Amino acid sequence: MARAKPSDESRPRGRPPVRSDEETTRIVLEAARHAFAVEGYAATSTEELARRAGISTKTLYRLFPGKAALFEAMCADRLERLLSAVDLQASDDVDIETGLRAALMACADLALDPEVVALQRMVLQQSTTFPELAANFYTNGIARTAKALAGWLRLQVQRKRIVLDDAEEVAGMLIGMVASAPQRAAIYGGAALPSRRQIERRVETCAALFLDGCRAKSPRRSL
Repeated sequence: MARAKPSDESRPRGRPPVRSDEETTRIVLEAARHAFAVEGYAATSTEELARRAGISTKTLYRLFPGKAALFEAMCADRLERLLSAVDLQASDDVDIETGLRAALMACADLALDPEVVALQRMVLQQSTTFPELAANFYTNGIARTAKALAGWLRLQVQRKRIVLDDAEEVAGMLIGMVASAPQRAAIYGGAALPSRRQIERRVETCAALFLDGCRAKSPRRSL
């Protein structure tokens, strides 16, 4: 006969249930996300993070060897969650202009997400003192977004919808057209991030400009 699991009443009182490393890691990353965003990288201490997460500093260092590793993991986790919502699937049932607008809108939603912009602002502020932060943010966020868009563009080339020589280079240009100016205005000028409708209009303009130069030409019929 299988042994019954101890009920909550049978558990020794005063002793909280043991959390798994996975759950503890999630709690630490959430605490780090809030602390880094509010206080900045330099002002955030590992001791304070451990206290907020309800663990010892020994446990924190067992999960993350240092603050830089924790920041990298936090960025990767947050961007992974946002990137998982970026749908760049190409469908034969959708015309190239509609598909491109959808792909650029997904990239803009990520690049202009308030949390991502806040992280970028913090990385720029701390990049001189902690250059590894900028490298990690670029690798885990900017480069991955461009790679996803480049893959979508290559598929359109294969389907003979557009003509391109370098999908990676063009992907970076397109993301720059859609997001760079609003990002700079928010980070350096203190401007508000654009509204959904403003982003949509920007995406429409960028898509039209791009397709005017790169749309595959239909073969001319011989007379």
